[in-house]
Amino acid sequence: MADAGAGLRLALTTLTVAPVRPGRIDRGSAGYAMAFAPAVGLALGAVLAGLGIAVREAGAPTAVAGVVAVGAGVLLTRGLHIDGLADTADGLGAYGDSERSLQIMRRPDVGPFGVAAVVVVLLLQAAAAAAVLARPWTAALAGVAAATGAGRLAIAAACRRGVPAARPDGLGALVAGTVSWPALAVGAAAVAAAAIPAVPGRPWQGPVAVVAALAASAVLVRHCVRRLGGITGDVLGAACEVAVCAAYLVASAAR
Repeated sequence: MADAGAGLRLALTTLTVAPVRPGRIDRGSAGYAMAFAPAVGLALGAVLAGLGIAVREAGAPTAVAGVVAVGAGVLLTRGLHIDGLADTADGLGAYGDSERSLQIMRRPDVGPFGVAAVVVVLLLQAAAAAAVLARPWTAALAGVAAATGAGRLAIAAACRRGVPAARPDGLGALVAGTVSWPALAVGAAAVAAAAIPAVPGRPWQGPVAVVAALAASAVLVRHCVRRLGGITGDVLGAACEVAVCAAYLVASAAR
């Protein structure tokens, strides 16, 4: 229980700006933190959905509501995941071996691959989120919460047992291989269940969006393992943003 409590605090302080004092940080608590990530994502998504719905109900276009929901998501996570997306894109886009790519990912600046990846992903997320937020509030809430939860589910999946770390230090080394398959299955079931009301009249489409999110992030993580030798904190951020994007796109595809 001590590990679980420390893990929940670590999940909140790592994945959100929640004013929670960090507890013990080791692989035991890190494993729980990554297992709790989908639940934290669902809670964060509910907040983002509430903001988007409030903007819509205030009379703003749904496009504005989508931008507000996605922008608030960046702010409430300190831009951590979007920074990871930028760094990962720069690293994967560079010529050279894995060591050179990892060195590029450590740099504080952002290159052209990173800028392009961030712009494209945020635009797609905002446009798709706008379509989701145009629905009745129960569907809008489920859609945004499930997409946000799917992103954090992708983080947990990338930390499952058998996936190595690319470096001997850093966040990737702390969390790599810490999430068990049963914990991952529980997280996936929770996010998929939350997604059922996301598309009115199509109860299957929300869970399919979650599956698509996991598939998209799995392709990215597999490529990173081949190219970099494993995962890093940046790769986890990139997996999260790619999964959120995929979930929004599939969930929004309804006439």
